Amino acid sequence: MALTLADTNAIISRAQSKATDLGIHITVAVVDAGGLMLGLSRMDGAPPLSPQVAEAKAVGAVMLHRDGAGLADLARDRPGFFAVADRLTRTPIVPGLGSVLVRAGDGVVGAVGVSGGRPEQDLECAQAGVSGA
Repeated sequence: MALTLADTNAIISRAQSKATDLGIHITVAVVDAGGLMLGLSRMDGAPPLSPQVAEAKAVGAVMLHRDGAGLADLARDRPGFFAVADRLTRTPIVPGLGSVLVRAGDGVVGAVGVSGGRPEQDLECAQAGVSGA
């Protein structure tokens, strides 16, 4: 199963709805299994750099099959590997909270990255985005 445009829009909508509940303004990036952008949406008032950060979070997650916390662990535990992996992806990899994998069965079909709130808030929004995917 591949993510569709309808899936992408639903993920973005759920993540933004959570952000509204939290009183924050975010950018949501959804990428496919190859790290290519499917959708990007920046809420009014989200920080100017948040689109690039959200995409980098999503790309890192899907390319290494780890959520943001797992990426942070990898960067800390294996800095040499992380430095090389970071140069091999289309965008830089941003480790830390705010990215989650989108799964279908046992496979990874994409990832969502969120930027604009505190790390814990970004993660909450990303999780809300994939909760129905």
